[in-house]
Amino acid sequence: MTIANAIILGIVEGVTEYLPISSTGHLILASDILGLTSGDFVRTFEISIQLGAILAVAVLYWRRFFIDRSMVKKILVAFVPTALVGFAMYAVIKSVLLGSTAVVLWSLFFGGIALILFEHWYKEKEHLTRSLDTVTYRQSFFIGLAQSASVIPGISRAAATILGGLFIGLDRKTVVEFSFLLAVPTMAAATGYDLFKSAGGFMFDDFRLLFIGLTTSFGVAVLAVKFFLRYIESHSFVAFGIYRIAVSLGFWIFFFH
Repeated sequence: MTIANAIILGIVEGVTEYLPISSTGHLILASDILGLTSGDFVRTFEISIQLGAILAVAVLYWRRFFIDRSMVKKILVAFVPTALVGFAMYAVIKSVLLGSTAVVLWSLFFGGIALILFEHWYKEKEHLTRSLDTVTYRQSFFIGLAQSASVIPGISRAAATILGGLFIGLDRKTVVEFSFLLAVPTMAAATGYDLFKSAGGFMFDDFRLLFIGLTTSFGVAVLAVKFFLRYIESHSFVAFGIYRIAVSLGFWIFFFH
């Protein structure tokens, strides 16, 4: 991997982490396009680089993490299901799922269909949860349960949490912000655990590439978060569903024909 590769992947991560299109899936596809061999370092890079985007939310929503104790408790409740699933499936995720382009493409395709169908049938509940302060612990746990499906690359952590939150009655802005906050412990834990398991064999240049990727994704993610919050004020998620389907079909046609 070169410095240019690290910057490109950092941009991809920063743009896609908070959109319902799967950042992990895009990193895997981008690595394929760049011709990067799917070895231990590349897989760790694809996991660890997400920490940069996560730090963007930690900075933008620092009050929620350092002052609002009730919100922190809700985020931790939501984090539990994914933590259990991720820990139990770590070996499979790292050795099998992260190395499978086919899994990513199928997940993107069917996830895109799910987004479109959900928006077609979705009707807002009469009494919506319209702020983070009124999200209940029960709702938090359900959203975390939905997020656990995203251990499969291509599903998208953001898509899973957003659809789960809409299903149980959160409005769009609230569920998107909750998804932002939930990403922090989820991806911090995933990155920390993977580095603990893998970093012992890395060289200085490997850590330098990780740092470049992290800082790039951080800067891009700050802009992406602000864009997404403005976008959902007047748009549905259908465009993201169409995009997912187009990417999966396009990749099949041009790289697997």
